[in-house]
Formats: sequence, structure tokens, C-alpha cells
Amino acid sequence: MSKKYFDQEIKITDIEFPNKGIGEWEGNKVTIKNTLPGQIVLADVKRKRRQFEGRLRGIIQKADYETEPACPQFGLCGGCTYQNISYEKQLEIKQKTVKDLLDNAGIKDYEFLPVKASPVTEGYRNKMEFSFGDNGPEGKLNLGMRKRESFYEVVDAGCCKITHPDVCKVLSATLDFFSQTDETFYHRTKHTGTLRHLLVRRGFFTGEMIAAVVTTSETKADMEKWKDSLLELKLDGKLVGISHIINDGVADIVKADEMRLLYGREYFTDRLLGLEFKISTFSFFQTNSAGAEVLYSTVREFAGSEKCGTVFDLYCGTGTITQLMSPIADKVYGIEIVEEAVAAAKENAALNNITNCEFIAGDVLNMVDDLPKDPDLIILDPPREGINPKAILKIIAFNAKTLVYVSCKASSLSKDLLVFEENGYKVKKVQCCDMFPSTFHIETIVLLQKDNTLKS
Repeated sequence: MSKKYFDQEIKITDIEFPNKGIGEWEGNKVTIKNTLPGQIVLADVKRKRRQFEGRLRGIIQKADYETEPACPQFGLCGGCTYQNISYEKQLEIKQKTVKDLLDNAGIKDYEFLPVKASPVTEGYRNKMEFSFGDNGPEGKLNLGMRKRESFYEVVDAGCCKITHPDVCKVLSATLDFFSQTDETFYHRTKHTGTLRHLLVRRGFFTGEMIAAVVTTSETKADMEKWKDSLLELKLDGKLVGISHIINDGVADIVKADEMRLLYGREYFTDRLLGLEFKISTFSFFQTNSAGAEVLYSTVREFAGSEKCGTVFDLYCGTGTITQLMSPIADKVYGIEIVEEAVAAAKENAALNNITNCEFIAGDVLNMVDDLPKDPDLIILDPPREGINPKAILKIIAFNAKTLVYVSCKASSLSKDLLVFEENGYKVKKVQCCDMFPSTFHIETIVLLQKDNTLKS
């Protein structure tokens, strides 16, 4: 077991993905999460394999560019990480971490475009998942965001700055209601209690909202009364659906063994770039609708305006990009492993009178074998961990002239780009688009083109 060195004073001089400050300790590089260049911090340091890591204990001296955070829960909440610096500085840091990561991975000779900002920096999130827990020593029921580095404690999110005030009103009303019952939060290790999560989704452009409380099947609370308490709220938008979700699994995730609709419908609507979308309780949709318009406009720009025959949209989710590619293609094929998302994609395409899109449910690794073998353009928007290595080789074998890769995790992106470059593709342009103000997350879009000077 490695020795731990407590309360070491360290100056942070740089930062690397994801959100790791870099300092020097006794001649060694040490990384410390949730720190910023220019800070002097107190940390517990230990050796982990061949490197040193520190656990932040406190800030001795702030960086000279730090500002007063807008949220009183900043630092306690496990959500926002950059609310104590200006938005311009956030963008600077995010862009640097992505550029450094790609360069250090060996990606060379590409155009790195200036980062695109989110059109809105507060109240942008259209989806929030809150957890039931306690508030520490007093043990009172609480509902909010997980406390940083805590399994059970949650911090009050009633004043959350990155989602709409309507969402916070639903949260507060839900906590008030269940605080007056005998229900307790579900303990992740003891497997006791009944209250698990609250899921709220709100259309940024429409104001339509759906809310769902997640409990175990043992709950005795009157969900009809909870529903009525929400319908009495005065909101800027409108609740169009309220559900009760049963989840008896042990994993701390929002999922449904059973879903009971208490009011209205199981979906809300929103708009992106002139298209209408129905978004159900669990279907994927970019969490920043205004930012998604910037993101998808950039994807469309990278794809080009030249008419092409066939486009593949792999990992298509609810088919947003698939539909946006439809004007430049004879046929667009979208593949997505989540069947509910595929059903929503088909419904949304019909809603927008788009007829040249075909959606297929299944794993990209398996389903690409059944697609036509002559795509002109392939769009890739994989999960955070990137593309299955076997699937990458199948994608490369299609020999498409152009690839556009959309990534929410730059470290996964850099590994995949190396494989593409080793197999006949060249990274031409990279564009960061910020979808997550006040956090360290950022989306990255990459244009790759077939390099005919290389062997494929």
C-alpha cells in the first residue's frame, strides 16, 4: 500500500483533460482534480502506479482570474466545476486541454478553429437528474445534486444556475411533499429506503416539461397527491407529463422496471434548426438545446453542401443529425442501439415530413454489415468511451471520402483518431463547441478526409 503524504502545499501551474490541475511535488509531476492554474492548494499526495496524485484539501491562494461563484453551493455540489471563473476563461481552458490532448497523442498538421461559445451560459440544461439523500449530520431528507466525493449526501439544488427556474420549482415542491411523508431515501449500500431520483426535462424553446419521480416498489407514498402538488405550481412553461417510475435495481442509475403515467404524456417537444422533436423520458437529446443548434450547424458545415448519394449516421440517438443531413443526401441511414431512441427517431422524421431517412436499431458493430457498401459521408457521434475498435475497422473498410466525428470526451476521441489516421484518413479540421458552461465538459467536432497518398 502506497504511503500518503498529508497537507502538502502545491502550486498549480497547468491543467490537463479532464479537469486535472498539474503541479510539482518534490520534483515529481502531481495531478489534482478540481484545481486551476495559478492556485496554491493544500492536498494529500500519494503515488498511484507510476505517477503521483493529490486529493484536494483546500485552497490556500486563489488564481488571480477567479471570480465569486453565482451559486452558493459551488464547491460542495458535484455538478459545476468552473463557476468561479469568467466564461471567456472557461473557453480558453477547455480549448487548451483538447488541443494539448490531440497534440500529445500525435495528431499533426490540422486546422484548430477557435472555440464556439454556447449562446446561453445560465439556465441552459433541458434535463436534470436529482438524487434523494440526506444533508449530513442532521440526517434530514434532501433532494438535489450529489455532494462532491460523497455517496449519500446531496446538496440543495433549488437555486441551480444551469437549469431553468421552473425545474427548481418542481424540485422544491417534490422535496416539500416527500419530507411530509414517512419515506426515506434509498441507501446505496444498505439497500434500504424507497426514494431514489427525480428526473425533470424542459424544452428550451417550447417550455414544455415532463417530470418523473423514481422509487422502489415498496413506496407507500400517494403519488396522486405528489402529482397534484406539481400541477398547482406557477411556472413559466407548462407541465405536459408526470410519471412514477419503479426501479428495484441496486445500481445508482435512473432506469425503469415499470413506468406509471400519472398525468398527460411521456414526452415533451422542442425545436432545433427548424425541426420539431418529440423527446421521451429516457431518449437521448442534447442537454443544451441552444448550444445544440451551434453544434449541429457545425456538423452540417463540416459535411459540406455538395449533394451526395448515401450518408451513414452512426450512433444516431433520436436522429437529429440524420434528419439535418437529409437535404444533401439521397438516403441517410441512422444506427442506434437504444430501441426507444430509434422509435423516437422514426416518429420525429415523420413529424418533419422527412422521407429519405432510415433508422435501424442495433449495435453499430453488428448492424453496419447490413448497410450499403458505398457511403459518401459517415457521421460518428459515439458514446463517451468512443468507438468499439472492431467497429472502427469496419467503418474504415467502407472507404468513405469524408468522416465527421462528434465527441463529448476528448481522450476517447484522440485514441480513435490515431486509428483512423493509421488507416488512410487525415484529420483536417477540429472545432470545439461549448455545450456545458460552468463545467469542464466540451464537445469536439473533427473533419477527416480520405488521404489518397496513404495506403488504406
